[in-house]
Amino acid sequence: MNDDLDSAEAGLSKGNSAFHKLGKGMVAFLRAALGFEPEIIREASERLADAEATASSDQRRAQRDPDAFRSSIYPLGSEFALCHAESQLMSAVVGVLNESVTESLKGFYKLRKAFITLDAILEAEKKYIQGASGVGISKNRTSLESLRSNRAARSIRDIPGDFGDEAKSTLQNQKPLPRAVKDLKGNALNEPQAKTGTELGSEADDEDEEFYDVDEIQDEARKTETYTGHISLDRSTKSLEDLSIASPNTSKPKASSPLQDSENTLDEDPDSDLFTNPIDVFIHSGSNLCFGLLNLLISMIPPAFNRLLFIIGFHGDRDRGIRMLWQASKFHNINGAMAGLILLGYYNTLISLCDILPDPPADPSAPEALSGHPKERCEALLASMRTRYPSSKLWLLEQARMEASKKRLKQAIALLETSSRSPLKQVNALATFETSLNAMYTHDYSLCSSSFQTCVTLNNWSHALYYYIAGTCHVELYRHHLPTNPTLAATHAAKATALLQKVPEHVGKKKFMSRQLPFDAFVSRKLLKWTARAKENSIPLIDAVGVSPVEEMIFFWNGYKRMSPPDLEHSLRALAWSEAHPTWASAEADERAILAVLRAAVLRNLGREGEAVGELEGVLGVEKGLLKGGLRDDWMAPVAHYEMGVIFWGRRGRGGREGVESVRICGEWVGKAAGWEGYVLDARIGLKVRMATETLKKWDEGRGKGKGEVGEG
Repeated sequence: MNDDLDSAEAGLSKGNSAFHKLGKGMVAFLRAALGFEPEIIREASERLADAEATASSDQRRAQRDPDAFRSSIYPLGSEFALCHAESQLMSAVVGVLNESVTESLKGFYKLRKAFITLDAILEAEKKYIQGASGVGISKNRTSLESLRSNRAARSIRDIPGDFGDEAKSTLQNQKPLPRAVKDLKGNALNEPQAKTGTELGSEADDEDEEFYDVDEIQDEARKTETYTGHISLDRSTKSLEDLSIASPNTSKPKASSPLQDSENTLDEDPDSDLFTNPIDVFIHSGSNLCFGLLNLLISMIPPAFNRLLFIIGFHGDRDRGIRMLWQASKFHNINGAMAGLILLGYYNTLISLCDILPDPPADPSAPEALSGHPKERCEALLASMRTRYPSSKLWLLEQARMEASKKRLKQAIALLETSSRSPLKQVNALATFETSLNAMYTHDYSLCSSSFQTCVTLNNWSHALYYYIAGTCHVELYRHHLPTNPTLAATHAAKATALLQKVPEHVGKKKFMSRQLPFDAFVSRKLLKWTARAKENSIPLIDAVGVSPVEEMIFFWNGYKRMSPPDLEHSLRALAWSEAHPTWASAEADERAILAVLRAAVLRNLGREGEAVGELEGVLGVEKGLLKGGLRDDWMAPVAHYEMGVIFWGRRGRGGREGVESVRICGEWVGKAAGWEGYVLDARIGLKVRMATETLKKWDEGRGKGKGEVGEG
């Protein structure tokens, strides 16, 4: 976690335990998750499979070994069961990163298996709390101050597996318990415990299921070359519904049931007397990391992918996942660092995409603060991580994202550009991508274009998108210089054309579950639309480009939320260019709708909501058939409904019945957006809509809906 994976590899190579193999798998996983490179993904998959097998074997051995470590909280072999579950969870993510449908489905299946193991570990914690409720366990609640505390000496002991002398000493000095000693469930602690399917997995669960690659669809009429938004698995649906996830001895939760409640879980701080043994620390922090991440991942599956929940067998609980990740982040070990990285990435990227979020409570340390964006707590967490890992650029990247969220975009760019390069190419790629986005928000078109072109050399994700944005930046420069410097404008026109012509050759090279990436499909259709327009009007491609494509990209990344008023005014000028162009009189309905929605978003962020509503009403009145089909853009109508919801959500602060009524109207607009038919980028917009839906539900619950209570907004 300090950008020194080579040293980590060297240290981990000195041992062959389940812990060493899990560590080596985690190193490869980090490289894969940060860079999406096929060869690294394959390596991570192989390492994690090896770690799974070793952990499973060690767990069975521990359950039969009278000298194995025995915890007062967890069943025998829980440390190896956790290694097994962590390996499965990372394997699942790697499987989804793989372009194969088969590997992706296997990945989702592994999530189901990891759930069974993690649920058993947390159930042991629950029973421990219930059994010891009269003993007087210290229940130190989480506070903002605890994140700033350095009192975590016990949690930074080395985990078992020949990682250090202290861990060896702890294990070697662990005396066997006398036969009379029993755990809180009444089980003899020094006798092998019976193993069931619901307790830390079963041998049948360890066996590899056979998956086979799906044959190519022969019916060309049914073949889908591009991502179509809402997934229909067609003939695969039957097999998914029939897929048996439960082992013979495993209880299977219903597909529609949420994960279990978390009231009876340990939430001690690292300095609690409960965590005097490093193995218990490892199990507790690791189970919270994994189960928290599992909840979070499943809760964020867009509606378009709901069919995949048949494989997983349960829905995620976002709030519970976030709480568990915060609990894991308290501990000064790899589990705490990973939890911190996930939390900061979640708040600084995914939450930053959203507009309708829960109001922050008066007390920033209150549990409900975690549902929105607990900025103070995130800053404290980041400060802690940067102190612990001063050489890592990963944490510097999160610092830059925080600066951007505060509308300090130039400072965010400077922070990344003036820092030293990381030895990890994948981290440098993320930093360059972040610089590209921030340059786009500040309308620094030259920096944005060059940075996205650099991204092409650093990772293999979506080169088509990178070339598209790089090219459209020169479109903006062409438009800017055309009235005053035609020669310079012509230079930018040539650069724009050259870059945009590279887009088609890179479309489709990267896939997700054997389907074209949504943004690849988007930019491909855009190029086809502009090319057709250029041919029809006998004009150069540069003059056939429609409403500012850079502003469109800013909207999809919700850059307007990060922009200062001067930057937003610049956006209004860039959008106004289209209306001044001679061809605007004959512009298609979808082109006019794009302009209206983008302008409305800018006006809303400037606080001019009345003008924003006027722009959106113009889109809402357009016949649906004019905004879909052929080469038309199809995202504006559902987004216009969502934007109306955002505006009414902003009026909730007016108080009294007017505030409550505004929220009710907001819910109606968001509901219409949520129920919209499939469209390009619906998965991306769906994240915002889903968060809005969850926020509105919490607002209703907080106001006592149905009980006659009226809030003050």
